[in-house]
Amino acid sequence: MTAYSDFSDVSCRYFSMPGSVNTEAVFEAVAKRAAAMTLGRIVVATCSGRTALAARKALPAGLKIIAVTHVTGFRDPDIQELKEENRNELLARGVAVLTSAHAFGSVGRGIRNKVGAYQVDEIMACTLRMFGQGTKVAIEIALMAADAGLIRTDEDVIAIGGTKDGADTALVIRPATSAHCLDLKIREIICKPADL
Repeated sequence: MTAYSDFSDVSCRYFSMPGSVNTEAVFEAVAKRAAAMTLGRIVVATCSGRTALAARKALPAGLKIIAVTHVTGFRDPDIQELKEENRNELLARGVAVLTSAHAFGSVGRGIRNKVGAYQVDEIMACTLRMFGQGTKVAIEIALMAADAGLIRTDEDVIAIGGTKDGADTALVIRPATSAHCLDLKIREIICKPADL
C-alpha cells in the first residue's frame, strides 16, 4: 500500500444540468473557495452585464471582479451586447470591464467563416467543450484578462463561465497570456455541470 503524504481534499460541486439555473450556487461556491484561498480576483463572463452585476452583488466587496464581454459584432455586425447603461453600472460598482478579441475565436473564426478551415484556436475550444461550455469560457476569459493586464500570470484567479446565460462553471486558474496559452493551469474545479 502506498502512503500519500502531500494532498488535499477539496470539495467540487457538480450540477445536474448546465445553465443559468446554477448561477446563485456558483457564486456561493466561489465566495467560499475564494475566502479559503484568500484569492482576490474573479474573472466572470457576461454578455448583457447581468451575470457580472449578480456576481458583484453576491460576492464579498473585497473581491476584485473583472467582467469579460463578447466582442462587438459577436451576434450582429457593429452591435455590442453589453448596453452602455449596464457598462456604466458595472464601472460604478467597481467592476472592471474587458471587451476584446476572443482568445479562442477571433481571426481563426474569421478564416473558418470565409474558407471553411478550422484553425488551432477553434480546435482548442472544441476540445475544452468536452469538459463543458463553461469550462471553455472560463479558460478563454482568463487568457483574455491576462492579455489585457487585468490579472497576473503568477497569481491564481477564479474564472467563472457558463452555458448560454448565467454561470455554471468556476475554476481556480493560474493564468497565462494567449501567446503562452499552454502555460495556463487549471488548479481546481470549484463547480461545473456533470451532465453536458
